[in-house]
Amino acid sequence: LRRANGREKPWKVKYFGIGNENWGCGGNMTPEYYSDLYKRYATYVRDYSGNRIVKIACGPGGIDYNWTEVVMKNCHSRMDALAQHYYVRGTGNWVDKGSATEFDEKEWFSLMKNTLYVDEVIDKVSRIMDKYDARKRIGLFVDEWGTWWNVEPGTNPGFLYQQNTLRDAVSAGIFLNVFNNHSDRVRMGNIAQTVNVLQSMILTEGAKMILTPTYHVFEMYKVHQGADRLAADLVCEDYNFADQKIPALHVSASKSKDGIVSVSICNLNPSAPADLDCSINGFRVGTVSGRVLTAASMQAHNTFENPSAVKPAPLNAIRVNDGKLTVTIPARSVAVLKITE
Repeated sequence: LRRANGREKPWKVKYFGIGNENWGCGGNMTPEYYSDLYKRYATYVRDYSGNRIVKIACGPGGIDYNWTEVVMKNCHSRMDALAQHYYVRGTGNWVDKGSATEFDEKEWFSLMKNTLYVDEVIDKVSRIMDKYDARKRIGLFVDEWGTWWNVEPGTNPGFLYQQNTLRDAVSAGIFLNVFNNHSDRVRMGNIAQTVNVLQSMILTEGAKMILTPTYHVFEMYKVHQGADRLAADLVCEDYNFADQKIPALHVSASKSKDGIVSVSICNLNPSAPADLDCSINGFRVGTVSGRVLTAASMQAHNTFENPSAVKPAPLNAIRVNDGKLTVTIPARSVAVLKITE
């Protein structure tokens, strides 16, 4: 059949997910039942012709530490990775998730708070995995994540088509910073969809195509790929809303093989810029350049009529004095600095 369809040589499948969302739409299983099924099916996911398959077990959707505990306990010797799904929204309602483009600061704050919580979730999941895999052989694959809003009015509800604003971009930056900071365990981080569905990076309409603010965050963060994570110690003011508060800034940093330090910074406060003073131990700051993704409003987004409303621009408020760096991070923004000695 493969040859009849034009492929002479076997496809070499690298990743094989053995089940998907088995706690819900994948069967409404208990972790104990899924563990038995996983071991049965994993037995027959075999390596042939020199191929090496990464076997991925289904992990929890959101917060379910018992699922992680049971699956790791029962299956750790037969898996190479554990999947984790984590979606966020600006409301507490899965039925009415809120509009992608029509929202106020209350929903902005709620989304930022919910996104930050993924750091605690990954930390707790990693600790459970450490009990059964102290050598960190097994990767944590956050293979579905992102924002989830109501579908756009006038579109097919089953297609999950939604717009994508600056709010989604800042949330994406936080997610990617968290993955960077947990790179000892997080080996993969796949946004849920790429084109037209949920927090997609590309929207299409017939022959037309636009890039979303989330796309631009991915493009800016590619400097971290293949680099070594640097520990980042951040002290910053809080972003206060009503009677709640969260840190105003969120960061991650890495050093590439050619010695360039990249620092990615999210300013979660939609109305106040922040001055960041940065020192790098064992590294004297020489030249610095930066790019920033921001816009005039929280709700800013790209459309087919105006495809470049939200796009990266040079970050100019950078000052270097005696080897130390000070930079002003605009409100509601994602910035990436490139630093050389």
